[in-house]
Amino acid sequence: MASNNIPIDKSPVPSGPLSGVSVLDIATVIAGPLASTLLADMGAAVLKVEMPERGDHIRHLPPHKLGIPLWNKVVNRNKKGVTLDLHGPEGKKIFEQLVASRDVLVENFRPGTLERWGLSKERLFELNPHLIILRITGFGQTGPYRNRPGFARIFEALAGFAHLCGRADGPPMYPGYPISDSLTGVFGAMAVAAALRYRDTLPGRPGQEIDLSATEAMFRVLDFSVIEYDQLGVVRGRSGNLNAYSAPSDVYPTSDGQWISLAVSAPTVFARLAQAMGHTEWLVDERFKSNTARLAHRDEIEVQVRTWFLARTSQQASEVLSNHDVSFSPIYSIADIFKDPHFAEREAIVSVKDQDFGAVRMQNVVPRFSATPGAVWRSGPSLGEHNNEVYRDEMGFSDKQLEKLKADGVI
Repeated sequence: MASNNIPIDKSPVPSGPLSGVSVLDIATVIAGPLASTLLADMGAAVLKVEMPERGDHIRHLPPHKLGIPLWNKVVNRNKKGVTLDLHGPEGKKIFEQLVASRDVLVENFRPGTLERWGLSKERLFELNPHLIILRITGFGQTGPYRNRPGFARIFEALAGFAHLCGRADGPPMYPGYPISDSLTGVFGAMAVAAALRYRDTLPGRPGQEIDLSATEAMFRVLDFSVIEYDQLGVVRGRSGNLNAYSAPSDVYPTSDGQWISLAVSAPTVFARLAQAMGHTEWLVDERFKSNTARLAHRDEIEVQVRTWFLARTSQQASEVLSNHDVSFSPIYSIADIFKDPHFAEREAIVSVKDQDFGAVRMQNVVPRFSATPGAVWRSGPSLGEHNNEVYRDEMGFSDKQLEKLKADGVI
């Protein structure tokens, strides 16, 4: 079980460098909602809009507790939530009222979807000339693939990421998490912040549309893949857990069945590793004294390093490597992270107020601002939790109007 000594963030309202920014989030699943949540972590006031009855697709993905979706509580944290069906004229009219007063709209429908609903970017800018529209798609607003369906695995395959993952003699592999969705969310939040900065440096400056492709976000972070192929004609392949550009560097088993990851990309760190392992002869051996040489003779040095780890327990190996200032880490599970003193002192995990379970634990805000820190002030809302607050208190609908809108399936 998790430790109970994790602090609860008691911030009752949003705070952070984006305080005063308002965001309307009509996106689904991960990338778009994560982008707006990152903005919310920094203080933006985010209103999450979901379809009545079924809600965002993220609610139907595991894990669940007592039938309640846990992933939604994190990816939609720090938001207020309402239900609204944008397909019909009544829903569209309410949406137009909402978007007219917001700084940012986040959506991730296929290109042309909002246009079919009568909500083209021209109409959106007519309603709100200063609006920032973040449009997240799998492949972008243009190009021959623009209308293809897709999820993270598709983007990771097309971008070349999956081609790099797995053992050299095995098939391409995926990590156990949709990496491209998360990366796209980070790019989305960064793009919105940049667009707000540009818009707000000159009073009256209009907003703009941001075209963000999840495939291109994944492709962008594969930093040297393009220039390596362009200049050297090299198609980099899979290398398992081996570091593609330095050696020794692998995941090593210890005598007690644990695993340790090692990284010695800098010459100074390799020198410390050689001393730690009692192999100072490596520093003068022509096969090992440079990183280029070690890569050419990788199998030879990896065997010696693996033998050293197998002769020691994880604790013994960790103590020796720590004493010699070598960069390494045991391979942590989430249970290990909950017990780790560094994560605890940094308050990397916070306990957050939750309407279903009283409190739930999740990651803290990243990064940390010294003057305007962000905060986690609530978990993701239940479906339509703030309908009355937004539609009645903010927009002035009567209880009778709300009852009819609900009966008609609009909210």
